[in-house]
Amino acid sequence: MHQDIGDMGPVDYLIVEFPGSRMTGEGLPLLVDLVEGGVIRILDLVFIHKGTDGSVEVVELRNVGDEVDLTVFEGASSGLLDQGDLDDAGATLEAGNSAAVVVYENVWAAPLARALRRGGAEVVASGRIPVDALLASLEAAEATAAP
Repeated sequence: MHQDIGDMGPVDYLIVEFPGSRMTGEGLPLLVDLVEGGVIRILDLVFIHKGTDGSVEVVELRNVGDEVDLTVFEGASSGLLDQGDLDDAGATLEAGNSAAVVVYENVWAAPLARALRRGGAEVVASGRIPVDALLASLEAAEATAAP
């Protein structure tokens, strides 16, 4: 990463598990659109496989499968992820499955983040609401609002 950290937007990560190590590539065009539209910047994209013995190994992009062309992401490595991070990611997987570990900058939020930092503000908490929890909350609200 050659960019000044103070100019960056928030950085997030995703671990996307592929049961049976089968990746269809269905979401890949959407990821490419986010990058090309300047919404996000991929800092790291690593594929891992969890063996039946619990070991975690990196899978080269060219070996992910024939269904998906990932050459657009070759070289997406900032050095943020080390083997310990990949082992932690692998701990969330079922044995025999694979995953994509994606670290990305929210480029869309960079101007806001810079303005807040200049004003002396800092983010003191951050999180994500799982879709299942959101749906359950909405259903509960609808149930109490129904006559």
